[in-house]
Amino acid sequence: MKKIFVMLVLTMGVVSANAQSVDSTAVTNTVAGDVTLTTDIYPQQEDGDIYHGLTKKLTFDRMIPPYGLEVTYDKTTHIIFPAAVRYVDLGSPNLIAGKADGSENVIRVKATVKNFRDETNMSVITESGSFYTFNVKYSDEPLLLNIEMKDFIHDGSEVNRPNNALDIYLQELGSESPKLVHLISKAIHKDNKRHIKHIGSKAFGIQYLLRGLYTHNGLLYFHTQVKNTSNVPYEVDFVTFKIVDKQVMKRTAIQEQVIFPLRAYDYATTVAGNKDERTVFVFNKFTIPADKVFVVEMHEKSGGRHQTFTVESEDIVRAKVINELKVK
Repeated sequence: MKKIFVMLVLTMGVVSANAQSVDSTAVTNTVAGDVTLTTDIYPQQEDGDIYHGLTKKLTFDRMIPPYGLEVTYDKTTHIIFPAAVRYVDLGSPNLIAGKADGSENVIRVKATVKNFRDETNMSVITESGSFYTFNVKYSDEPLLLNIEMKDFIHDGSEVNRPNNALDIYLQELGSESPKLVHLISKAIHKDNKRHIKHIGSKAFGIQYLLRGLYTHNGLLYFHTQVKNTSNVPYEVDFVTFKIVDKQVMKRTAIQEQVIFPLRAYDYATTVAGNKDERTVFVFNKFTIPADKVFVVEMHEKSGGRHQTFTVESEDIVRAKVINELKVK
């Protein structure tokens, strides 16, 4: 009887120990008497899968629908984009692509081998911050050789925003969306209010004015106007922007700092007789020391009717906040 009682006690002890090992995450080291905590693991963790089955599947509403593009070996396909092209990526060595000579917004695409079977792809990012993607296959006679992408880009409104054009942030614009920069420049140009009336130049029937100066999110917007009151057309060769010392402004331009615009909306290259044109230049934020001025020079092509005006430090710090404009 005593033996039966001892065996019953031992059996209950074993059952209790097993239950404790199942319910608890602690394991006892019988040698040292230390307690070591075990780690809970996810299913399939032991196979080296770092996601452990916890990934979420990408759905079609996250996909940028590609456009179908046919290329061939003996002909070149040209694609015209609404803005300068900044990036092109080809999915296969069966394709070759590059900018058309003398153009920033035209891409030429061609097959490097005949009759390649596997479909490939091509991606393009433009200066306006839009992304385009194409699925490309070979065809002996492509249906379309010259393609216009202008109608595919959205204009900022929700009703005209196709899935293939997304806002891409470019390094030179910092935290500002290229599309928003475009819309702000467009709004300034359309608003056409002259907030500055004391900055400009006039000579030889040509008047060059600074109509407004705006700021938004670390960028400066200069709204300029060229008036031609003569009968002879004015062709703009180039426009320069630089910061120079006041005392040498009228002499040799030493110690000058050239400032390059990031964007130029509706850049005027020709002003017909008795007409006017306006341009919005976009710059990274800058300030001018008290002993310096910001000089804007416009040079006439094959002519001498050059125009120059200066902007003081006080004018820069008084730039209007863009939030007051209605940007659409």
